[in-house]
Amino acid sequence: MKKENDNFTFYRPDTTTQREIPVAGGAVRAGFPSPADDFLELPLDLNRELVRNPASTFFVRVAGESMTGDGIGDGDLLVVDRSTEPHDGCIAICCLDGEFTVKRLKLEPDGVWLLPSNPAYKPIRATKSNDFRIWGVVRHVIKSFK
Repeated sequence: MKKENDNFTFYRPDTTTQREIPVAGGAVRAGFPSPADDFLELPLDLNRELVRNPASTFFVRVAGESMTGDGIGDGDLLVVDRSTEPHDGCIAICCLDGEFTVKRLKLEPDGVWLLPSNPAYKPIRATKSNDFRIWGVVRHVIKSFK
């Protein structure tokens, strides 16, 4: 199921399906390969791994480059949990004056700063005069390499 907005398309996870995929044992080494890691562990179901609260979890695709410093790029898929309590420093989907954006939060008593992680973009300050909501907290980033 999807819900569209001018900037984002939100998708709900389908947790009625089960598709277990074998996982190669151990961690993948970024240095020298280990011949001892030639075995498989238990199967992995990405819904169980990535979706903590199915009723409040959505997927949303990123459009833009303002969060590249946090490893979030154009076309990436975010796993967003609306039941996770927003906190200072978290990355969240926010609605500011009717527009959705993904930014890191800097919570202050008199307002909220929406901080991009790409220096080409400027921070945005949300105050009481704005129509502002924290829509959900980003829990995971799923990257696609083209």
